[in-house]
Amino acid sequence: MTPAADAGATAPSPRALRGLDALNFFLADVRDGLGPYLAIYLLAVRGPDQGWNEATIGLVITISGIAGLIAQTPAGALIDRTRAKRLVVIAAAVAVTLSSLALPFIQSFWLVAATQSVAGIAGAIFPPALAAITLGVVGPKAFAKRIGRNEGFNHAGNAVSAAIAGATAYYFGPIVVFWLMALLAAASIGAMLMIPARAIDDDLARGLDHQEGSGDEQPSGLGALVQNRTLLLFALLCAAFHLANAAMLPSVGQLLTKLSGKDHATSLIAVCIVAAQCVMVPVAVFVGARADAIGRKPIFLAAFGVLALRGVLYTFSDNPFWLVGVQLLDGIGAGIYGALFPVVVADLTRGTGRFNAAQGAVATAQGLGAAFSATLAGALIVWAGFSVAFLALAGIAGLAFLAYLVLMPETYGYTPPGAKPGSTPGSRPGDRRLAPAAA
Repeated sequence: MTPAADAGATAPSPRALRGLDALNFFLADVRDGLGPYLAIYLLAVRGPDQGWNEATIGLVITISGIAGLIAQTPAGALIDRTRAKRLVVIAAAVAVTLSSLALPFIQSFWLVAATQSVAGIAGAIFPPALAAITLGVVGPKAFAKRIGRNEGFNHAGNAVSAAIAGATAYYFGPIVVFWLMALLAAASIGAMLMIPARAIDDDLARGLDHQEGSGDEQPSGLGALVQNRTLLLFALLCAAFHLANAAMLPSVGQLLTKLSGKDHATSLIAVCIVAAQCVMVPVAVFVGARADAIGRKPIFLAAFGVLALRGVLYTFSDNPFWLVGVQLLDGIGAGIYGALFPVVVADLTRGTGRFNAAQGAVATAQGLGAAFSATLAGALIVWAGFSVAFLALAGIAGLAFLAYLVLMPETYGYTPPGAKPGSTPGSRPGDRRLAPAAA
């Protein structure tokens, strides 16, 4: 096994680093399944005549979200234990793609819910696997910077795929998103194979230092949550972030469908996605580069504040150009969250050997928030309209901002319960001991 850059003498190979770039780029559109396109497809192609409205669509998204969140902690524990990380990622990509490709051929509510639940379960693999592979390749000192780069490529991949989907859907309809996903899944498998198995240090990948060994570690995300109250608080705040955020873009997609008709809805939502993703790229890279110097807490607070502002601004106008413009703010909030989430979890679990299981456990909480976000927003839209739904989501984000400000400590240099002495870097932002190594 080749040690990672800051744990031994051998630096990551250029091939492995290029593989990480390509994997994050091509997997970007696969890891979330159909995402907001699911709501558009069911509303525009199936519609009320076949029993689909905002409430039933929200229920499908909730069911699949619950299935995914149940799988999060086992997925993290699996990534901690397995040395076949590449095979696990490839299998998950195939499962998500096949589940999505089945949608045009099925009609029943429960079959749609079942296929999307399979996609949700498989999708639970990607976040801990990508973070673990990255940590195993570059090591902890370069991790924050490399995660920012990962997120930059992820958002670039989302932007490119959304642009292609928008341009082709204008001529061929919403069905094109299914075939685009199949092509990207094949490309992501090729990118995964670019990273040699020997380049991934499995001890570092689960948050251990080489000198500590891993024989007495039990990678239990639930155990880490019970022992580490700060991690538990972070999980609750992540749930609140996704309760406020997850339903915003699908709700905008449904609003655009009503305003512009089914022929243009997919293209318009693609514009929203591209606009946000283009902002996320520099935001994620900036966060990765400066998270050690600035600290995690001030940057995360900005994400919550921007999310609350975005929800309020959606209510000002239903002009499609305004909605697309407001969607740019998603690039700031989600860009920050995506780049900092694995970094904060790594801070809170460093030296414990529970990094990926803890990622899965925290992702379970955020998935619970995301799953109920769709049902909450769908019910509010049917009951009181889009503006009330957006304001409710903004209020949740505002309360979460205050909770993070008052209760959550700065996690740079945090010493996790159960960590062995000497495993945690210094506590001051800018400490040279955490300066990112060249990756």
